[in-house]
Amino acid sequence: MGKNNEIKLVGQPIFKQIMNLVDKVDINGLIRKHESDYYYKSFKTRTHLFTMLFGILSRCDSMTEICEGLRAMGGKLNHLGMDQAPAKSTACDGLRNRDHKFFEDLYFKLVKHYQSFLSDSRTYGLTFKEVLLIDSTTIRLFSDILKGVGRNPKGDGKKKGGLKVHMLIDAVQSVGRFIKITEAKVHDQNFLKNLELISHSMVVFDRAYNYYQQFAMWTQKQVFFVTRMKKNAVFTVIEVKRTHYRKKGQAKVLSDEIIELEYNPENELGKKNMKETRKLRLRRVRYQDDQNRYYEFLTNNFDIEAEEVAFLYKKRWGIELLFKKMKQNFQLHYFYGENENAIYTQVWCTLIAQLLLTVTQKIAQAKKAFSVVASLVRIHLISNLEVNELLRSTKRSFKNKSIPPGLQLSFNMQGGNL
Repeated sequence: MGKNNEIKLVGQPIFKQIMNLVDKVDINGLIRKHESDYYYKSFKTRTHLFTMLFGILSRCDSMTEICEGLRAMGGKLNHLGMDQAPAKSTACDGLRNRDHKFFEDLYFKLVKHYQSFLSDSRTYGLTFKEVLLIDSTTIRLFSDILKGVGRNPKGDGKKKGGLKVHMLIDAVQSVGRFIKITEAKVHDQNFLKNLELISHSMVVFDRAYNYYQQFAMWTQKQVFFVTRMKKNAVFTVIEVKRTHYRKKGQAKVLSDEIIELEYNPENELGKKNMKETRKLRLRRVRYQDDQNRYYEFLTNNFDIEAEEVAFLYKKRWGIELLFKKMKQNFQLHYFYGENENAIYTQVWCTLIAQLLLTVTQKIAQAKKAFSVVASLVRIHLISNLEVNELLRSTKRSFKNKSIPPGLQLSFNMQGGNL
């Protein structure tokens, strides 16, 4: 007999099977810690979480769609421990008032629980045990939600508000290890001050995070980094280790130099002391890829090969893919609430949903793209199918079932056509 590839029916909807992953952490402990159930008689924290995740996974555009969708599920809500669908006004009040810190804490609890499961044993050809990637993405909002945080547009354009999601991820994982949500006007380099990195770790980020004083502090603690050099950087070449000519279509290191930069140190309030100047010695690697694109990299590691510096920076694309997944597969174009707490809650719940789908994809060992996994879950969210079988199945045809004689539909009624 051939292999049975039919998708099996189970007693729980796919939504419930995914929500079972959340119960692996102590949610009740977090509820007590944040006192998130106080003053709420019906719209408890669990109900709030399930409501948000239902809307995010099904890509609803508003709280009205979410509540109406849950109401239409009927008896399937009992799988989630819900007696009935929440009223729109109740859900909006909870989204507006329940502190988003609970959802932030829950996300990091889930990351900690599934961290080892999501880790990949491959080293990607790197000589470091831990390689961390840093980047940020901006989510645009209307200026009346977070006033004054957008840039002033030229001409007659409308001013936009916005928030910025800064993220630190491991190069061998697909989830954020450290995340900070700020107003869009906050400069990227301020995020580096919040990081607590261990010695001999490697951090990779774009040149928007260039912050020489932080580089000097990391060098003292033996925390290494790779970034791109700013075009307007002023430096002095101390030593040239190697140099090569550019050759069209060939990826190669063009030069490997030791340089010295000058910067003005900042005080505790973040103001620069223009009367004091300090020097910082770094390594500058000039590189050309096989598409003739030119790069200038900075690092404080003088031991690794120049080719590995370029290879490390190439790994930064992993965090770009993570942001791409978040923006393309989840509804961050429409927000379910209009105050800052509601927006932060939706962003944290979106990150939770992305983490749960990543875990589900790995459990199922599905070879499908993440976008396909997200679409299948959305389409079959309340179907009683086995989620792992659904994601693993590659069958392209359905089994035909013939209609027994006598049950065939007739389109004639009393001799005439309908």
